[in-house]
Amino acid sequence: MSTEKTSVVRAVPVLAGALVIGGVLLRRRRSSPPPSARLADTDVLLRTPDVAPRTVDVVTDDGARLRVLEYGDPDATPIVLSHGWTCSADFWAPQINDLADKYRVVVYDQRGHGRSEVGTRPLDPDVLGDDLAAVLAATVRPGAPAVIAGHSMGGMSVMSWASRYPTQVRERAKGILLADTASDSLVRETTVIPLPPGVPQVPARLAASVLGSALPLPATRLSTRALRYATMGARSTPAQVAFCERVVRDCAPRTRGMWGAVLSTVDIADAVTNIDVPTVVVVGTEDRLTPPIQSRRLAEKLDRANVLDELIELPGVGHMASVEAIAEFDAALVRLADR
Repeated sequence: MSTEKTSVVRAVPVLAGALVIGGVLLRRRRSSPPPSARLADTDVLLRTPDVAPRTVDVVTDDGARLRVLEYGDPDATPIVLSHGWTCSADFWAPQINDLADKYRVVVYDQRGHGRSEVGTRPLDPDVLGDDLAAVLAATVRPGAPAVIAGHSMGGMSVMSWASRYPTQVRERAKGILLADTASDSLVRETTVIPLPPGVPQVPARLAASVLGSALPLPATRLSTRALRYATMGARSTPAQVAFCERVVRDCAPRTRGMWGAVLSTVDIADAVTNIDVPTVVVVGTEDRLTPPIQSRRLAEKLDRANVLDELIELPGVGHMASVEAIAEFDAALVRLADR
């Protein structure tokens, strides 16, 4: 076996532990970590929300029941949050705790995640967009559009929705936030593992096999270190790492594998052409799963369409921006909601 191939093969366990976890722009901003306007220590926002949610009954066209929850004043401006791969609605606890006293925060479990059923449709990006459309139809009233935000695979849900339902974008959304996400080249541009000279990227077949793995995730110190390396940056605290690890470990291995196989080949690059409302792009400078180059490419397309509100690059933050930089992330949501 060649040295290059050996190096890639040896990297597989690290990749498996890592990936199974979930022109110059004038408006680009590198955000320094200011103290939260609400709380000095935002780790307290990681707690399970104290307020009981309202459950919204959503059934998709193929009969899958989606778990959809609303927090806050039913008449307040809605903020709809779509989580990423291997996570669940629980991932949005910081935003619920921080924002539900003023806004109506809507969260849901992506199909097959959490308590949402997997249904009978073959899984692909279209399913993500259709499911988000069903959630919006059940939670966003005519004349009262929402801020719609997606993290990682949730950002792909937003882009897929815009692609499939272009007339709904202005009807349902007053603003969009895309965080730590990509529209294509997910495997080709990931920097989760350093590759040896002469190996430009993880082989596609190998990446698809790893992402599609349904093996259990053992709870070990090694797996915790792998999760932090793959998904979190230098700014992350032990509480933030533990929070993300709990959410990710709750994901069923079968769900992780099925959606991982989809993500290994996702290509919805044309979807952003249908976004015609103010849009914020957020990315951590240490995001290895969906590196900043991907967010910058999204921002450039949105800028050319004159809908880019802001590109926010968060120094020292990894893939979990909504957990690692709660104050900055929530401030961006509030700016869109209060426009």
